[in-house]
Amino acid sequence: MRHAAVSNGGTVTENKKPRFSLSTYILIGMFLGIVCGIFFGEAVGFLEIAGNAFIKLLQMTILPYILVSLVYGIGGLTFNQAKELAKKGGLLLLLFWGIAFAMILLIPLSFPAWESSAFFSTSLVETPPKVDFLNLYIPSNPFYSMANNIVPAVVLFSILLGVALIGIDDKDTILSVLGTCSEALVKITGIIVKLTPFGVFAISAAAAGTMTTEQFGRLQVYLISFNLAVLLLTFGILPMLLIPVTPFKYRDIVGMSKDALVTAFTTGNLFVVLTVLTENCKKIFENYELKRDKTDTYIDVLIPISFNFPNIGKLIMLLFVLFAVWFSGSSLNLGQYGTFVFSGLLSFFGGVDVALPFMLDLMRLPSDMYQLYVVTGVINGRSSTLLAAMNLLVFTMLTTAMLTGTTKIRKQKIIMCGVMSLAFTLAVLLGSRLYFSAVVSNEYQKDVVVANMQLLQNPAPYRLYRDVKEIKVDPQLQKLTPMERIKKTGTIRVGYLPNYIPFSYFNTVGELVGFDIDMAHRLARDFQWNIEFVPVDREKFLEELENGAYDILMSGVALTPDRLGQAVFSTPYLDTTAALIVEDFRKDEFATIEKVRKLKKLKIAIPTGSRTFKEGIKNLYPNAEVVMLDDPVDFYEKNFPNLDAMLATAEGGSAWTLLYPAFHAVVIKPETHRIPLAYPVAKGDRELGSLISRWIYLQKDSPSFKKRYSYWIMGIGAEEKKPRWSVLRNVLGWGRDEEEEEKVETDDKGTS
Repeated sequence: MRHAAVSNGGTVTENKKPRFSLSTYILIGMFLGIVCGIFFGEAVGFLEIAGNAFIKLLQMTILPYILVSLVYGIGGLTFNQAKELAKKGGLLLLLFWGIAFAMILLIPLSFPAWESSAFFSTSLVETPPKVDFLNLYIPSNPFYSMANNIVPAVVLFSILLGVALIGIDDKDTILSVLGTCSEALVKITGIIVKLTPFGVFAISAAAAGTMTTEQFGRLQVYLISFNLAVLLLTFGILPMLLIPVTPFKYRDIVGMSKDALVTAFTTGNLFVVLTVLTENCKKIFENYELKRDKTDTYIDVLIPISFNFPNIGKLIMLLFVLFAVWFSGSSLNLGQYGTFVFSGLLSFFGGVDVALPFMLDLMRLPSDMYQLYVVTGVINGRSSTLLAAMNLLVFTMLTTAMLTGTTKIRKQKIIMCGVMSLAFTLAVLLGSRLYFSAVVSNEYQKDVVVANMQLLQNPAPYRLYRDVKEIKVDPQLQKLTPMERIKKTGTIRVGYLPNYIPFSYFNTVGELVGFDIDMAHRLARDFQWNIEFVPVDREKFLEELENGAYDILMSGVALTPDRLGQAVFSTPYLDTTAALIVEDFRKDEFATIEKVRKLKKLKIAIPTGSRTFKEGIKNLYPNAEVVMLDDPVDFYEKNFPNLDAMLATAEGGSAWTLLYPAFHAVVIKPETHRIPLAYPVAKGDRELGSLISRWIYLQKDSPSFKKRYSYWIMGIGAEEKKPRWSVLRNVLGWGRDEEEEEKVETDDKGTS
């Protein structure tokens, strides 16, 4: 119902309800989403689906718009305009892009040191697909490039088509059609943009409901560093490009454009301020009496054309890719940085919503990181639009001044502005680095995860020996074969290596755990046996096995040709991958066989007692000196000097790097070598060996075996996932009763 109000003059007027701008609704949506996530916690995680749907809608019109707008903008130029712009505008574009990438590559220096490591992942073994640069940049089939979201190829095709139109006389009809298509695409985008408050609400709620406190802490690194870089570029470096070569003063550059800058920031839309920026440029030239015959013409052309090229405000979003590298604990090598710069530039001819997913995929980063970007984009999107507006203003003024001959180079001011820009940049980097180091928590806890892992099932009845001297054996039983003795006593003696993560080791409470220990308990439960766990001497385990110290060794033993004649081995239960453990900062040196072979004075440690491993290393790397090690700890603790690498399995070595995060497991490409693991029994005990092989055959495809592999080797479920704090659960107490009940055991607990 409308309410009427009587004015002093007696006329009736209506009180209109205040209407918020779209940007205000977006902020409200983000705020409500965060509140919703904090209140309901993980219960609103399902809203991620709605967020993904909104993102796909945003991406729908971007590639067609790139094609249409670039062809329309470039094709509408005259030949002389295009020639002059290509010469001087092209050089300036390169300068601006250089400034953008210099800032993007420098800002990560402010990120705090982040110690990270991870369990084994199949990505260690997989050879990353080679980037097909021809297909990436040359559109042999433009329709294929558009259908498969190959942005750089679409951009190149659009530029070439636009250039071709310049020389065509009868082009007004097609330009008119392209202009109409561009307007239609803008309208479609405008309709979708109206859904932004709802999309942002869904994304913010899902993120706030599922993101951990640690992740929130790390996210501030990106938000703060990004906005500091934007402020530095907008109000520092970019205006100072004009001061040494034009008579324009800083207060006029910033002061006369403040309305456009504020509008760009509040709306987050660069397109709406293009006309304002055009008038500002013309007014500044007029006020300084620098207007020439073609000044207004150049400004009218430069603003819309440069709008279609990547500006610093758009390119700065590439900083998120480097943040994602840091956030996920990854790193880029020198070659990847080249791909990052070149592909990033071309992909950002299009929209950020297409370019960033493309870049995350190209750099082999988790695709779900894009969700995190969308949340930060609500804030950073406005800042980047502010920077983009200043970029267009400065670029247009500088290019116009060069084209009209109104520039005047002053060396002293160039040096002064260069020194000031460098000083401001260093101050931002050092200040933010000190702040992040003090505020962002970097407490490494992956070693605690490994140390606290427990058996996945209820253990079989067992007795644990920590010293061989504790064992007392009945002489009468020694006369029997291992299988006869097991049947008579109902007990199997299992040899174990006490410090062989993740296959057999002691956790923080002194329990013997690990993949193979879990398998031993499963074996005993399946055959209703008891277990005696007997410690093994790493150097003499085959001799001890033959002498009857234990019946079977279950501790990640590699099946090699030289061992086949010394014991009976079961069917392999795991096929692991050979890897070299190296210090983290040297992993790129060991990326390929060719790189390793070029290393001089190379020392590689291998486990004691395997002739096969020694011969294999010497065949692959003739330049290497092989050193035998009894205990892998000696390598990690650097008890042996000058060791460059240690041979291990990628599966086991990755677990060790959780305890020693300064090291990294490298699977050397392009060849990968498999190391099968099996359970050895005494040479004369083929009956037990055959039984174990048949049992392994039954186990390998079972759900319980896959769960063990996922848990002990890949670390899935190793970290206890506590529900996120939420008002609903922690304040109102809803859902806590279920959590306090006894935890549901895994399928393989309590079963035989």
